[in-house]
Amino acid sequence: MSDKERKFTEEATDKCFKSRYFEDYAVDDVIVHSVPRTITQGDAAVYMATTGARFALHSSDEYARKLGYPKAPLDDVLAFHMVFGRTVPDLSLNAIANLGYAGVKFGVPVYAGDTVNAKSTVVGVKENSNGKTGTVYVHSTGWNQKGEVVLDYYRWLMMRKKDENSPAPEPQLPKNLPDHVPVNELIIPDGIDLTGWDPEVTGSDAYFEDYEVGEKIHHLDGQTIEEAEHQMATRLYQNNARVHFNQDVEKNGRFGHRIVYGGYIISLARAISCNGLANAFRVAAIHAGRHSAPSFAGNTIYAWSEILEKAEIPGRNDIGTLRVRTLASKDSSQAVYPEKNAKDFPENIVLDLDYTVLIPRR
Repeated sequence: MSDKERKFTEEATDKCFKSRYFEDYAVDDVIVHSVPRTITQGDAAVYMATTGARFALHSSDEYARKLGYPKAPLDDVLAFHMVFGRTVPDLSLNAIANLGYAGVKFGVPVYAGDTVNAKSTVVGVKENSNGKTGTVYVHSTGWNQKGEVVLDYYRWLMMRKKDENSPAPEPQLPKNLPDHVPVNELIIPDGIDLTGWDPEVTGSDAYFEDYEVGEKIHHLDGQTIEEAEHQMATRLYQNNARVHFNQDVEKNGRFGHRIVYGGYIISLARAISCNGLANAFRVAAIHAGRHSAPSFAGNTIYAWSEILEKAEIPGRNDIGTLRVRTLASKDSSQAVYPEKNAKDFPENIVLDLDYTVLIPRR
């Protein structure tokens, strides 16, 4: 812990947010997160402005109603961030990095006007070999004002220790951490009918049948991260983790700069993937995610994808699923596909995301 971080901790009172450190977590702890968030159309507009997202379903109420939605749902990744943001004060204020995700299931769609809440259960703890940090595993759930689940996921974080000399807890790794979300567990929004899908509206005539397993798609478009945009986006989600905002502290940290929130990179990769996957209208699950390197303001993000699997949905002739691996890179547009479980990735790769999308059938 730096001198400035120690000073902040010492000056904190019992009226401040509880800044948990690695030693403060125990398996089976349940944390009900504060500050429910009512999401507005303005939030959706700011999300589009800071990421460049342009999927038709999230952009047009008229088109969404044509497909059976009551109105345009929020972008699924924005819904993820809004739930994730509830958890940050309790889980991430003293995190060094968010390391990965597993078993992310998207529930009912989220709409402007909905209020999201969240809670988390600690499912694993393990001190790292350096004795200065540890990894905390949590299972988090978000729900709306009706009690309907909108998101359910696992993630793990690298946490600072408050006292590097404190004894290590007994390692307890999560049991049965899911390695994928089966197709039969994917949530298909009630009432939707994609027989009216219009490629002129979406800008793409690539349907489920047009993709092949093993196909690789370079999404071409790069986006340079602006300091104001990534901070505005992260504040939109009420993610107040210090590593993203406090340059006074981070200039003396590992990197000398504020780190871009890893979820913002997911948003950019998803937005960029519209060029090649424009008809992938819903993210239904994230099977695994890895932030393999940090990103900073000034980096330019590129993305490319590989189709891993295709599956039909029983009883539906209008919707199929694609399992996609998307990689995001900083400052290099050269597409590479390292082994998923490789210990060392190319230094320019900042994200490796394995997820399933819903896509219309012909």
